[in-house]
Amino acid sequence: MSDIRLRFPPSPTGYLHIGGARTALYNWLYAKKTGGKLILRIEDTDTERSTEESIKGIVDGLTWLGIDWDEGPYFQSEFSDDHARVANRLLEEGKAYKCFCTKEDLDAKREKALAEKQSLGYDRTCRDLSKEQIDKNESAGLPFVIRFKVPQRQGILSYEDKVLGTIKSDYKEIDDFVIVRSNGKPLYLLCNVADDIRDRISHIIRGQDHMTNTLKQVLLYEALAAPLPIFAHIPLTMDTKRAKISKRSHGEVVAVQFYREHGFLAWALNNYLALLGWSPGNDQEIFSQEEMIEQFTLERINKSHSIFNYRNNDPKFFTDPKAIAINEHHLRSLPIDELANHVKVEFQKEGLWREEYDGEKRAWFLTTIDLIRPRFHTLKDFGDMGRAYFADDFTICEKPLKKNILKHPGLADWLPQLADRYEALAEFTAEKAEDTARQLAEELDVKPGVIINGMRTVVTGQLAGPSMFDILMAIGREKVVERLRTTDNLYK
Repeated sequence: MSDIRLRFPPSPTGYLHIGGARTALYNWLYAKKTGGKLILRIEDTDTERSTEESIKGIVDGLTWLGIDWDEGPYFQSEFSDDHARVANRLLEEGKAYKCFCTKEDLDAKREKALAEKQSLGYDRTCRDLSKEQIDKNESAGLPFVIRFKVPQRQGILSYEDKVLGTIKSDYKEIDDFVIVRSNGKPLYLLCNVADDIRDRISHIIRGQDHMTNTLKQVLLYEALAAPLPIFAHIPLTMDTKRAKISKRSHGEVVAVQFYREHGFLAWALNNYLALLGWSPGNDQEIFSQEEMIEQFTLERINKSHSIFNYRNNDPKFFTDPKAIAINEHHLRSLPIDELANHVKVEFQKEGLWREEYDGEKRAWFLTTIDLIRPRFHTLKDFGDMGRAYFADDFTICEKPLKKNILKHPGLADWLPQLADRYEALAEFTAEKAEDTARQLAEELDVKPGVIINGMRTVVTGQLAGPSMFDILMAIGREKVVERLRTTDNLYK
C-alpha cells in the first residue's frame, strides 16, 4: 500500500460533536500533509439509532468546517454482503467457528469463574466441535454466534502505534471473540476491518477508546492476509471532571452546530480543536490552514487526554475562554472582504442585511465592520453589540445606562444641546465633533467624559467601543442628532 489513504467513519446516531470533528480534522490534516486521500464512510449498521437527520448533520458539519473528503460518503450498510463473505471465509478456512453456548450458559460459566477466581474469558467450549456435532446442533435449530479462533500461540501479540508506541498483549489474554451475532449480523469489529481492507486504508487515526478492539483487529488482518495499516490512537476529549465528552452526557455545547450558531468562524474552531491533543512543539497557538497542514505530524499528538473547559466562571463567555480567544484573533485578522461575507450571512439571519451593503454603501459597510471588530469575540457580536451601527432598534445595556446616564440627570438637557450644535456644524468631522463636545462640557462646567460617555451610551447602547468620534462618523450626523435628542425616556 504505497498510497496514503485515511478514513473518517462516523456513526449517524446524533449530531457531529467536537470529539468526532477533531478526529476528522486530524485525518484531514494528515491527508493534506502527505498528499493522501480521505474517505468519508458512514457506519450506519445500527439501524435503530441511525437517522437521515444525523447523516445530514454530520455532512453539513464537516462541510462548514471545511473538512472535505476525496471519496464517499460510502454507507456501511451497503456492504453487508461483503461482511458476510468475510465471515464465511474465516469459517471455511478454519479461522472462526460456530458457538452454540447460550447466554445462560455463559452467565453460569462467568459466575463459576468469579467464585473460583479464575479468568472470566470464554472457555472455548465450542472451538473444537466435530462437524457431526455442529450439523446436529444446526438441525435442531440451535442459535449460534460465530467466534474468531484466536491462535493458541506462546508469546506476545503487538503493533506499533504512532502516538502511543508499542502496544502488546499476551495471546493467552485474548478471548475467542464474537464476529457475527446469533441473528446473522456481523459485529462492528469485523465490519470495520472488512471495510478498511476494501477501501485500502493505510492509516487509521481514531480515539483511544477504540484500542480495546485494535489487537483483535490486528488478528483479523493477519487471518485475512491483508497488510496491517498504521494505527494512531489519539487522546480522548474530556470535560473538567475527566469524563469523556459525549452527545448524550453534555448536550448541545459539544455540538459543532452550537459553535456555528454562536458565531464562530469555522477555521477558528478547527484551530482550537487541533490544540485539544496536538502541539507544534512550541508556543504557537494561532495557525492559518496552511501553517497547520505544514506543521502537523502524528508524532506531535499528545498521549494524555485533553480537557475541554466548556464550563467556566466567566459570564461573558459561553464556552472555553481559550476557544473564544482563538476565535477573536481570527475574526480580528481576517481580510476585510472575507469578514464581510461572514457578517453578511449573520445579518441575513438577524434581518439586518441590506442589499446596498453590496452596492453603493459597500465602502461604508467595510469601514464600519473594520472599525468595530477589535472588541468583538464572535460574529454574533456584530448584530448584538454592533447593532446600533446598522439599525435603530438596538438595546441600551444596563451597565452603561446606570453608570453613564442615570448618575447624571443633566444629560437629559445637555445631550439635546449637543445635538443642536452638531446639526449646526458646517462640516461634521471627527475633529469638529470632539471640539464641539468638549466646548459644551467646558461651558457647563462638567468633565468632558460625562458628555462623551453619555453620548456613547445613547448612540450605541454600549459601555465601550472605538473612539467616540470615529463612531459618530460611522453612524452619521442625522442618526447621531436624532439619538441625542431622544433621552427623556432613559430617566423613566
